[in-house]
Amino acid sequence: MTNNALPLFIATIAINFNLSGQDAIPDDQPRPWSWERSASAGLTLTSGNTETALASADLLFDGKADTAALTLGLNAVYGTESSETTAQSLRGYSQYNRDFSEKLYGYLRADLLHDDIADVDFRLTLGPGVGYTSIDTESTQLSFELGGALIYEEVGGFTDTYGSARLGQTFKHKINDRARIWQTAEILPQVDELDNFLLTLEVGIETKITEKLSLRVVVQDRFDNEPAPGRESNDLKLISGISYSF
Repeated sequence: MTNNALPLFIATIAINFNLSGQDAIPDDQPRPWSWERSASAGLTLTSGNTETALASADLLFDGKADTAALTLGLNAVYGTESSETTAQSLRGYSQYNRDFSEKLYGYLRADLLHDDIADVDFRLTLGPGVGYTSIDTESTQLSFELGGALIYEEVGGFTDTYGSARLGQTFKHKINDRARIWQTAEILPQVDELDNFLLTLEVGIETKITEKLSLRVVVQDRFDNEPAPGRESNDLKLISGISYSF
C-alpha cells in the first residue's frame, strides 16, 4: 500500500469524528452520542484431501445522535489452501450521516481496500451523497443511497483515478430479542466507462449466546468487472464466527 493513501484515509476519518461533534444536537439540550461497539473473529478449518484455513476479524463502531450517525469499521481476512495463500485483505471504512428530514439524509463516505490476492495494492473511495430511509421501525430498517465517488487505486501495478456514481442499499431486521439479519449492496460504475464497475454484497445473521457474545454467519461477495490481469472477477467468502459487544 502506498504512503499516500493511508494518511488520506486516516485524515478523512478524523474529519468525520470532528463533524460528529459539531452541532449534532442543540446547545441548550446537550445529549451525548450513544455508541454500539463490537469485535468479531471467525475461523474455518478443513483437512483431508485439501487442507484449508480461513480467518477473519472485524471491528465495528456505530454512533448515533439526534440528527446524525457515524459508522467506523475495520475488516481483515487471511486464508490458505494446501499451504498457499488464498485470501489476504484489509479494509477500513467510515460513513457520516446528517439528517435533512425524518427520512432524508446526506452522507460522506470513505473506503480503503488492500487485497493481495486480487492484486489490489490499494483502492481509496471517497464521496458524498444522499440517502432515503423507506422503512424505519423498531425491528426493521431499509434505506437507499445515491451519490458520487472519487476512486484512487493501484491495481495490477497500474495507478488510476476516476469518478464514479454510487448506488447503495441497506436492510436490517431484528427477528426477536436474540437474533437479527442484515443485507447490504453497493455498486460503483465509472461515469465515463460503464463497463468498469465494482459490486459488493453482504448478507449476515447473528444470534446471541449471552448478553455480550453472539454467533454470526456472513456471506461476502465482491465483484470487479475489470480485475487485475490474471485475476478472477468474483471473490466470494463464507465466514462464521463469534462476535463480542463492548
